[in-house]
Amino acid sequence: MSETSKTILTVGRAMEVLTLFTERRESTLGVTEISKALGLSKAVVHRILSTLLEKDYIQIEPQTRRYALGPAALKLGLTYLDGIDVRRMAQPILHELVTATRETSTLSIRSGWTRVYIDQETPPTDIRMSVRLGHPYPLHAGSSSKALLAFLDPEEQDAYLATGPFERLTDSTITTPEQLRADLDRIRERGYARSLGERQADAASVAAPVFDHRGKPIAAISVCGPLRRFEPKIDEAAGALLDGVRRLSALLGHRESEIIGQRSTE
Repeated sequence: MSETSKTILTVGRAMEVLTLFTERRESTLGVTEISKALGLSKAVVHRILSTLLEKDYIQIEPQTRRYALGPAALKLGLTYLDGIDVRRMAQPILHELVTATRETSTLSIRSGWTRVYIDQETPPTDIRMSVRLGHPYPLHAGSSSKALLAFLDPEEQDAYLATGPFERLTDSTITTPEQLRADLDRIRERGYARSLGERQADAASVAAPVFDHRGKPIAAISVCGPLRRFEPKIDEAAGALLDGVRRLSALLGHRESEIIGQRSTE
């Protein structure tokens, strides 16, 4: 094997070791664990760890003598996070959803106790939904709003529910805290929210949250359309939507966990 090939192999193994730390729930790993997980000898693992220690990509915990990610790894992660533009990163997902469903796809973010659209892509059809960018909407009505509300920390969610009863926007709007809490439980169980005329009488939609590296819902993506046309294909759209938000969340550093299906403590 040439020296270049050896160098590439060594770098690849070092990246595998670093990646292993991001995939395990434990914040520390031992040499034996790394060796078994990657199929490398302990001698090779020791050499890799020595190099990573020298460059501050990992560190040793003094009491346990186990390894953890170091300050250089943190610096890399923070540099990546500083460059994140959710709107830009979501655009390919919005396009995929429009192509798959032939309905409008939107991106929203939370602003206090309201939610605003920050981007949308519409299909090339004569009759299509179009949303108002930048306008605040309440968190109790509509799929994008409820997708964000359902995955807030329990304390924040309780604080919002305490502001009810809520304004009735259409005949289908949920207005009581009790009904809304029950709906939020269902949303967490299936991972996405549905709306059949809740915010706009003639519109239907599904939405799911986008999670960041901390597991926080920082945005919501929806697919929406005219009620009669969209309702029959709402489940199919939900499947495509969940695939898209999971991929986007992964790009933002989120690790798939028990967040979907998690119930808040009451």
